Amino acid sequence: MVAFVVSIIATVVMVGGIRWYQDRTPQDHSFTWGEAMAFATYVFFLFFWIYGVVPHQWLQWADSELNWRPDRYLVGPTLGFTGDQGIVEWALPFTMTYQVIRDLVAVAIYGVALGGNVVMWMQWQNRGKEDEAPAPTSEYGRPLVKEGVGA
Repeated sequence: MVAFVVSIIATVVMVGGIRWYQDRTPQDHSFTWGEAMAFATYVFFLFFWIYGVVPHQWLQWADSELNWRPDRYLVGPTLGFTGDQGIVEWALPFTMTYQVIRDLVAVAIYGVALGGNVVMWMQWQNRGKEDEAPAPTSEYGRPLVKEGVGA
């Protein structure tokens, strides 16, 4: 559990570093070759960490300490207090093991990482842009409302 939690904390710190740099970099900043290589290496390491280390640590924790094996049933015919039938055999005609839940959590980790990846790229591309709508103009490009004049 400690390794999984530390991998999540390391992910938050690395993403925070990107957010910190994004807030202080203007849109029109031209990067040098060295800066581009350094940031590409940083982003590659972040992808390796998010898509490789974090799911691996989750799977290791689920397999070892949580003991989510394929022979442990969440829903299925081998629950001790239900006899030969499963607890909901008539409603859910399938067997679900803890290993399936473990794998679904791993897929959810990948989904959150992919969604965060898309959001971070959108934020990077839109950094420094104003959120305000432009003032309405006439066909000749002049403003329709004079500044300082109230309606």
